[in-house]
Amino acid sequence: MNTFRSPRITLPFIALAAFLAANIATAAEAPEPNPVAIGQQAPDFKIRDSAGQEIDLAALTAKGPVLVRLTCGCLGCNKELPYFQELHAAYKDKGLVSLAVFKEADVKVEAYVKEKKLDMLYAVDSKGESWKVFHTKTMPSNFLIEKGGRIVAISTGCDPSGLTATRLSEKAAALVGADKVDVRTKVNDPATPPAK
Repeated sequence: MNTFRSPRITLPFIALAAFLAANIATAAEAPEPNPVAIGQQAPDFKIRDSAGQEIDLAALTAKGPVLVRLTCGCLGCNKELPYFQELHAAYKDKGLVSLAVFKEADVKVEAYVKEKKLDMLYAVDSKGESWKVFHTKTMPSNFLIEKGGRIVAISTGCDPSGLTATRLSEKAAALVGADKVDVRTKVNDPATPPAK
């Protein structure tokens, strides 16, 4: 007599299979987060500066345009920094706020800021959460946001020649109603007086 024996299916196995099936179905239904793009509202973004004060992007853009720069102190970003400092200097009196978010540790950034005489808002995000909020993995990433919070320009990647900063400078000038400043010329030509 040949008897058929079914394999024993244990309760834990059934529970695990049900759990996996439910999670796969939920993951398939979950919409992908919208990437940050030109023409869209800037993401909800808050970060603390080195003194522990909250920097709220929505509050900043309620007052005027903001340039958010997700950056580091690497060789390429370091070479690009003078152009962004000049861009900030050129338009800060017209209402532009520049915010640099660094990925290095606080102590390293504090020394870097002092050495470079950084004259703009800055914060540290060594865990990289800011890059997630802005849906980018690229270092550096720049987001020019108009008053009211709409993104008008995005640039990613390092450009030590200053061309990226010059293009963003032109757009910033339009946002604040000022004459454009050629930040490359300002940085590369020592005879050119610095922006005030």
